[in-house]
Amino acid sequence: MKMQKFKRKLTIAGILLSMFAAWTAALRLWDIQPIGPEGTSVGFATVNGFVHHLTAVHWDLYVITDLLGLIPLAVCLGFGILGLYQWVTRKHLRMVDRSILILGGFYVAVMAAFAFFEMIVINYRPVLINGNLEASYPSSTTMLVLCVMPTLWMQIRNRTKSVTVKTVSAIIIFGFVAFMVIGRLLSGVHWFTDIVGGGLLSAGLVMIYDCFVDLN
Repeated sequence: MKMQKFKRKLTIAGILLSMFAAWTAALRLWDIQPIGPEGTSVGFATVNGFVHHLTAVHWDLYVITDLLGLIPLAVCLGFGILGLYQWVTRKHLRMVDRSILILGGFYVAVMAAFAFFEMIVINYRPVLINGNLEASYPSSTTMLVLCVMPTLWMQIRNRTKSVTVKTVSAIIIFGFVAFMVIGRLLSGVHWFTDIVGGGLLSAGLVMIYDCFVDLN
């Protein structure tokens, strides 16, 4: 039964990552126009230009979402400390909770994705940041939030039997996720396609994480 569930979730993860790959390829092929700062070209230019014109740029929202992006980083640090504590007190890496080890591997995969898209620039932001062009795809803040916060919820869900704790945690965590993703789009510092790409990649990675946790 566990293996069937694993295969089903892995299939869904594969579909999501394939959608991300197709979306990324389409960005380099479809409706490319130089609508970015300093004449940088962007795929899906008509849609991206329309949404960017609609939202405009809100630097205060950009700063708020940037600062709140420290929360998922703190979550990563917290689980890292928990894993290290278990390793030291239990005196062997194999004694660390398997879900924590899987989470560590998941964080490494997320960081690798960040690094890859910093080197392979798909498009640049619709605005200059401190006078400089910055890689924009996929939205790193969106990815960070959509990868870390759902896995935090999964950890809470698996570590407590309290329905109240689970319910309150879900409301807080997913309310925060919604605010961050919507806020990042409305801030105007990313193209619409950056947010979609970040969502697809994050969903695929989180589903892979969930697959392996289910085998625990």
